[in-house]
Amino acid sequence: MTTMGPGMRNLLTWAAVVLSAYTVAAAGQPASPASAAAPKLAVMLVVDQMRADYVHRFKDDWTGGLHRMVSQGAWFTHAAFPYLTTVTCAGHATIATGAFPYLHGIFQNTWFDRANERTRACTDDDSVKPLSYGRKAGEPESATYLLLPTFAEAMRAERNARVVALSMKARSAIMLAGHVGDAVTWLNRSLDTWQTSTAYSAGPVPQVQAFVTANPIEADYGRTWTRRLPAARYHEVDDAPGESPPKGWTTTFPHVLRGRTDGSTPDEEFYDQWERSPFPDAYLGRMSAALVESMTLGQGNTTDVLAVSFSSPDLVGHAFGPRSQEVQDVYAHLDLTIGALLDRLDELVGRGEYVVALSADHGVNDIPEQLQMKGREGGRFDTRALTDLLDRRAQVALGPGRHVARISGNDVYFAPGAYAKLIAAGAVEGVVATLAAQPGVAKVYRGEDLRRSRTAGDPLLRAAALSYVQGRSGDLIIVPRTGWMFSARGTTHGTASPEDQQVPILLFGRGIKPGRYEEPVTPADVAPTLAALCGITMPRADGRPLRAALR
Repeated sequence: MTTMGPGMRNLLTWAAVVLSAYTVAAAGQPASPASAAAPKLAVMLVVDQMRADYVHRFKDDWTGGLHRMVSQGAWFTHAAFPYLTTVTCAGHATIATGAFPYLHGIFQNTWFDRANERTRACTDDDSVKPLSYGRKAGEPESATYLLLPTFAEAMRAERNARVVALSMKARSAIMLAGHVGDAVTWLNRSLDTWQTSTAYSAGPVPQVQAFVTANPIEADYGRTWTRRLPAARYHEVDDAPGESPPKGWTTTFPHVLRGRTDGSTPDEEFYDQWERSPFPDAYLGRMSAALVESMTLGQGNTTDVLAVSFSSPDLVGHAFGPRSQEVQDVYAHLDLTIGALLDRLDELVGRGEYVVALSADHGVNDIPEQLQMKGREGGRFDTRALTDLLDRRAQVALGPGRHVARISGNDVYFAPGAYAKLIAAGAVEGVVATLAAQPGVAKVYRGEDLRRSRTAGDPLLRAAALSYVQGRSGDLIIVPRTGWMFSARGTTHGTASPEDQQVPILLFGRGIKPGRYEEPVTPADVAPTLAALCGITMPRADGRPLRAALR
């Protein structure tokens, strides 16, 4: 009999709690028109990698927009994703559509395209063309792989809403907008040019072009990120084990944005530093306010949609970890950024005339080395070693050769035809057992078993099933133990641990009843809640309107 350690027991206990929240959500009724008049502007804010405990840990630092939303809005303290693969593209798609990955189709940031034997990003689309607001165009991208309409799309179709969606990350802006939008804008992959694509516009949007031209990213060259709060306010030391700052920085404040140490002009290292500072979020906040004004959002006879995803907390978190001064500080800055945006919305749209929903696409695990120092379980998977191990095990049944095509996060893809041959040889369970016996692995599931397991009583099996997309997901699915990750440095997310699944939900503004709500909810409830306030429905949503917080 296998002994179950405390880490595994905690993971199973947490998964059962999240399962109950999903069951409640799935039983919800379709949204109906709100009794109060609809807001003039619906604002969807996503803070990339914002763990639920950050609100508890950092709220006393806040005096701006986050403070305003927590103290004057509705705060749902028990929100969590019920699925396994907690990553950016899946999280944004879930928030935007009100559905989980099995239904909306986006389960990873990238996956292995079996037909073309290549890695496919969740926003790849060779049928469109990139449109640049600067020196060079990036990759052609759209929401072509998203299988459901978003809240923003529904508002555009049913209410003739104008839709603006912004983020540093393409996958964040695109998933929030969906398949159409009026100004869907992101940074190219070299981080030096804002862009869109012909999926959203025939050419660059003039209002976006005007802002980008007047506000070059390079204006931040030479700036220094210093701590905003008094030193005594920081909860953690400024140099903890396992931190992984970008080139040109140390693990301690201050952080100077100068790129290479011998450089005198913006270079690739400068842009890497810039995105891991508070300055991109401040830039997006200013851009959002400028576009609300120049595109007159919320000033017509319908409800317009503004969707903004703040990516810097994710990039700072990956580099420095959730127990760092940098993470605490980036939220102190974000509080001011959101505060300035809300103040501007008060002026442009009217205080009490707009509604804001804020959540996160996922949380993040603590840095494994820090967990180990505290006597807790944590570790890093070696993807190449796991691939070689599975190849050797498959070779017992199939003979020499490379039989594993790719391990992409939790998903194991076999080479074309190899998995079917393993099934025919009765060898799959042996491969599964070999993988399940490795350190850090909690469970291993066969893809074909997940297709019918979304209502399973086993909470980890159900979490994996909610992340499983037939034809896109791997042949085998790995469920890591809490504290284990597919990352060689810093930290990451993408598991069913509470640290990865638990996120905040904050609602603020028109139609919202302030208070602290402790019922189990999921981020899939955000879109149905906004839909209810705006008098439309999300008919294929897994989530439900959060009626306890609606007036």
